[in-house]
Amino acid sequence: MKGKVGLFGGAFNPIHVGHLKVAEEALRQFQLERVIFIPTANPPHKEVDVPAELRFRMVELAIADWPKFEVSRIEMDTYGPAYTVDTVREMAQIYPHGVAYIIGADAFLGLPSWKDFPELLRLCPFIIAPRRGIDPVALRRPPLDRAEIYLIRMEPVEISSSEIRRRYRAGLPVEGLVPEAVDRFIRDHGIYR
Repeated sequence: MKGKVGLFGGAFNPIHVGHLKVAEEALRQFQLERVIFIPTANPPHKEVDVPAELRFRMVELAIADWPKFEVSRIEMDTYGPAYTVDTVREMAQIYPHGVAYIIGADAFLGLPSWKDFPELLRLCPFIIAPRRGIDPVALRRPPLDRAEIYLIRMEPVEISSSEIRRRYRAGLPVEGLVPEAVDRFIRDHGIYR
């Protein structure tokens, strides 16, 4: 895994400290060259009520102090839904020394519903963040047993973007859940009101 580029896709609605911790641990534990965050404009599996440009800017603000973190527009500049298999295929061309896909255990279990998932399993290894209640044994059951997987050694992240959105809407505190620059941006733009 050393020297590969980690690809970390998601809605990032909003990006939170849990995302940053997962990326940091993946970078460190697997000696990745860098981690590229990939906000999607039109996720095929869910509706996102915050414009992609605002979510992209939140990621930029969150990673500003991390020299080995980048953000890519590759899925935002795609017409229609962006599919991970297409993104990974394209990024593998850009980074021929190799890419790995960073994903939560819950999302990894849902891969069989993703477009061309058998091809996706062949395209790259997966770096998987633990989730409470998901037995790592489940990650190796068919049809996922064809994937090359690496488990991040860390406590499961207990933060969720949906809970953070709920807290903003209810006027509850979010200190320690999102980076300060992201919190200011959300408040300045009235996002999640």
